[in-house]
Amino acid sequence: MINTLIEMFSYTFLVRAVVVGLLVALCAALLGVSLVLKRYSMIGDGLSHVGLGTLAIATAMNVAPLAVSIPVVVIAAFFLLRISENSKIKGDAAIALISTSSLAIGVVIISLTTGMNTDVCNYMFGSILAMSRDDVTLSVILAIVVLGLFILFYNKIFAVTFDENFARATGVKTGLYNMLIAFLTAITIVLGMRMMGALLISSLIIFPALTSMRYCKKFKSVTVCSALVSVVCFFIGVVISYLHAVPTGASIVLVNIAAFLLFWLMNTLRQKKLIPVGILLICTLSVFAGCNNPLADTRNENGTMAVDLPEDDSASENNTITGDNSASGNGTAAENKHSDTNISKPSDRSGEIFEIKEKMFIGQTNDIYQNPMDYMGKTIKYEGIFNTYEAPETGNVYYSVIRYGPGCCGTDANAGFEVEWDKKYPKQNDWVEAIGVLGEYSEDGQKYLRLTLSSLKVLEKRGEETVLQ
Repeated sequence: MINTLIEMFSYTFLVRAVVVGLLVALCAALLGVSLVLKRYSMIGDGLSHVGLGTLAIATAMNVAPLAVSIPVVVIAAFFLLRISENSKIKGDAAIALISTSSLAIGVVIISLTTGMNTDVCNYMFGSILAMSRDDVTLSVILAIVVLGLFILFYNKIFAVTFDENFARATGVKTGLYNMLIAFLTAITIVLGMRMMGALLISSLIIFPALTSMRYCKKFKSVTVCSALVSVVCFFIGVVISYLHAVPTGASIVLVNIAAFLLFWLMNTLRQKKLIPVGILLICTLSVFAGCNNPLADTRNENGTMAVDLPEDDSASENNTITGDNSASGNGTAAENKHSDTNISKPSDRSGEIFEIKEKMFIGQTNDIYQNPMDYMGKTIKYEGIFNTYEAPETGNVYYSVIRYGPGCCGTDANAGFEVEWDKKYPKQNDWVEAIGVLGEYSEDGQKYLRLTLSSLKVLEKRGEETVLQ
């Protein structure tokens, strides 16, 4: 297990994802106790749909999604609270009204916009494998703000949660603190959407609180236990996702379900005095600690996507897996328009070889596209399918080395890079090993990444053509 963790954290993008994810899970768990007790459990689901709509609009406008989503979702949270308090539309009906309206707007924007379907899909179902440094910095700052405000106003939040009328009678400005809870929840939802997806983010709020309530009875103990459960379940879910190549968000939810059942069993056994709770906890922890990766990786170790790179990196949240495969004419090579001019090759760092491995092929490729300046000028080595694409509009031929990956409709996306080679190119669909220096070029007002190859070998043994991570 230790070796698995060491291998897992050798990927810098996974380290970033885990840091942000743990903070978001902690924030969601702390706020979830108040939201569940106030019967506002589904506010997370409603606000996440608002976030999805704003993300679709932001992506279509080619602006930074988080910068647009955070203020809009915060406003929606205030509006939702105001509707519920001052009109005949209450609770779940108000949430349904706002969430479905926002989702409808997002779907229409998606249907009218091309080249963004996979990116929006990742917001729907979750993807923590493509976070830029700016994303991480913003997420950490906002998570610290949420935690700080929660701790600072803990007593007021406690009073508003349990007896709002009594708190108002004692002079507490309940409206202000309800707004504070809505504000903190909105920020947490937006940050968590990248990790869990719009369809699963509410689970981070609901499950830890309900789980801890199975066993703990006091507000403070429930809050502390909820935070611990959320953090532990998140980490275990990420490890399971890494080992078995399953979606991260869904893995975290399944672990939370298991924790809920475990706490329910613990409470039942405690009430019936059948077994000491401590023994059960030790046995449970031993099972998790003794887990080893059952899927020993005997496959090729080599292994990367090509899309256009917007001028502002922050405006592209996850555009490394886009488009259909080469057979449909909307693949990687098609999106990277070839140009022999304006090629930017920064300071020579070609001695630094970065090998993209098969185990986390998509994640490593995403990391390059999200943080290109960390890799610019480096020599990149990977294996994949040689792909040729001829643009019907211009007749220009583009070349790339790719692998297929998950998209909105199955394995309809690809990952890799556009390549440039001064010698004879191999045949379409040949399995090749590509080694080249990463550079960028400008065309039509946009920037694109491309590998200038120093080696392009055709290999007899093929690796995994379709990768999931």
